[in-house]
Amino acid sequence: MSNREKRNLSIPEGLNQERIDTALSRLLGLSRNVIVGLIEAGEIVKSGTPVGKSDKVLTGDVLEVLLPAAKGEAKLVATPIDGLKVVYDDEYLIVIDKPVGIAAHPSPGWQGATVVGAIFAAGYQLATSGAAERQGVVHRLDVGTSGLMVVAKNEIAYSSLKEQFRQRSVSKVYHALVQGHMDPTVGTIDAPIDRHPREDYRFAVVANGKPSITHYKTLEVFPAVTLLEIELETGRTHQIRVHFSALHHPLVGDQTYGSDPALAQKLKIARPWLHAKQLAFTHPGSGQQISFSSDYPEDLTRSLELLSDLAR
Repeated sequence: MSNREKRNLSIPEGLNQERIDTALSRLLGLSRNVIVGLIEAGEIVKSGTPVGKSDKVLTGDVLEVLLPAAKGEAKLVATPIDGLKVVYDDEYLIVIDKPVGIAAHPSPGWQGATVVGAIFAAGYQLATSGAAERQGVVHRLDVGTSGLMVVAKNEIAYSSLKEQFRQRSVSKVYHALVQGHMDPTVGTIDAPIDRHPREDYRFAVVANGKPSITHYKTLEVFPAVTLLEIELETGRTHQIRVHFSALHHPLVGDQTYGSDPALAQKLKIARPWLHAKQLAFTHPGSGQQISFSSDYPEDLTRSLELLSDLAR
């Protein structure tokens, strides 16, 4: 009798419109060759029908996968990641430029490719505080968000950085493309956030939520959309996405929070247009302020080029 596990997987928004082999490779931490083998054997099914190799997945799709025979459990999979760049590295910490579609660390439903797993795969050691699968993680970026992330490599750095985030002394600057034109063009959104009262995969502005403060300024205005620079004073889950959606200016490509799918298709963006552009904090060892900046990845740059063409 086979000891193979059957698993139902729900596709998270960070993998919306990805090819199915790429999406499942990231979700499960298996090679694309293994995934293709499962597809060819009819062992990956959607709504009772075997999927095809060239199919694309959508947020919320549920796939039934008959996994290969287990080779032992591992919460943390050391998986090299194409496109993950090390921006800075010393004995205290590592700063990486996270590509889209990668989780910060393993979590239920996402045991595959992660920032932590990629750092281990590259031969780095991280701080051991907290759960083993979250080693060194002092803050997170959504799966669908690209950009800068700092990870602690020893206990001194872990404690220092956690405290800096708690004290809100870390500077976190994002760039986002939102629908519509902001009025005023510079402002602060101060609105509490917590789980959505009816849909637990989303967050919302709610009266008894956690204090959440977002500062923004307009960088460039295009027809129907605006490029913003955003600085977070707090760091709630989905904070930027929730705040701008609440003002009826959802992020382009963010269908979870009410964006226009036709606009996203026109701009060829398959995830929320959001990038962690700048990061600055006090170095745990030297006590000096250090700062980093990240260029937009290819998909965001392409959207801006398309906007410029449309504006002509």
